[in-house]
Amino acid sequence: MARSLYEWLWQHEFWLPPGITWEDMQESEDTQYPQPCDLLLSIPFALILIVIRCAFERAIALPLSTKLGVRDKQRPKAQPNPVLETFYSTRCKNPEEGELLSLAKQCDLPVRKVEKWFRRRRNMDRPSLSKKFSEACWRFTFYIISFFTGLAVLYDKPWLWDHRECWTGYPQQPLQPSLFWYYMLELSFYWSLVFTLPFDVKRKDFKEQIVHHAATIFLISFSYCANYIRIGTLVMVIHDASDCFLEPTKIFNYMKWKKTCDSLFMIFSAVFLISRLVIYPYTVLYNTYYYSMEIFQPFFGYYFVNVLLIILQLLHVFWSCLIIHMVYKFILQGTMEKDMRSDTEESDKDEERDTIREKEKNGITYFSNVTSNGYIQRNGSEPLNNRAHLTNGHAKER
Repeated sequence: MARSLYEWLWQHEFWLPPGITWEDMQESEDTQYPQPCDLLLSIPFALILIVIRCAFERAIALPLSTKLGVRDKQRPKAQPNPVLETFYSTRCKNPEEGELLSLAKQCDLPVRKVEKWFRRRRNMDRPSLSKKFSEACWRFTFYIISFFTGLAVLYDKPWLWDHRECWTGYPQQPLQPSLFWYYMLELSFYWSLVFTLPFDVKRKDFKEQIVHHAATIFLISFSYCANYIRIGTLVMVIHDASDCFLEPTKIFNYMKWKKTCDSLFMIFSAVFLISRLVIYPYTVLYNTYYYSMEIFQPFFGYYFVNVLLIILQLLHVFWSCLIIHMVYKFILQGTMEKDMRSDTEESDKDEERDTIREKEKNGITYFSNVTSNGYIQRNGSEPLNNRAHLTNGHAKER
């Protein structure tokens, strides 16, 4: 049964254009072609990348975050409560109103305190700022290395400048060692991202990230087996170009360097929108869909690779909408508030209201740190526009 499945899967009609069989792809001493078994090397390479990442984050990124003034926010801890902890771990992290009432009765606590417990417990599970900084540093380092590696590999290749060269002689295009290692580097990195997904910072587009990684791995693997190496290298270089600006934008945001962060964000937005919505459709989609037809007739591999490329493009459109929305807010407000993809920490307004109530019960006046709009300052003074005026025209502090 396994042998029958293997033979069915590797039918040349699936992978190769009409008129080409696996016998035509036999290797010789001077000519090497991609072999599917080569892809297995990406798994141990991915594990090596994970080890390198752990060492990098611990030895370089974390000390660097401390030197650059990245400080983790002090979060109030949820008091130990077996009933609430069991519900949080096994049922739901954000209970509904009816569930809150039931839990409050079981624990003999006010509903407000149960809400506070869940809010604090959720915040405890959110990643710290130093973790986000370390993760961004690692990705920035990899994308820079990968992008310039891709440029070094492709700068003298004819298909980088003439896209029709992607199909010259296809599929009997020999595999060069530099292209092999470039493929292994990219594939191993995306496998490492899949392996570390449960431990990495979870963002609002977590599901889209999973789809993106899966589509990327399938695309890289299929393009390797079907010898779409040339078009695959173009896809990888285009993707790495904008990512080189995304990660430093996050880094400077964590460092609170707002002007630098905003400038890099605008550069990233321009590079992303141009590379993903202009260059990618023309260089990759149009190239694969139309130029390839000048060399061979459509077959299963042709349709399959185009479907994967279109899935990537749909994800590009999704992220482009988020970026355009952020740019729009940036233009209106003059600053970038946050990464819309981030799973932000819950507001402490409820915590502040609870604190106010507790202090009011003890007869303590609460002073906020807001210095405008009529709020009292911490030093007890008021803005000038809230001074009491005497009849002689002189202002007197209340």
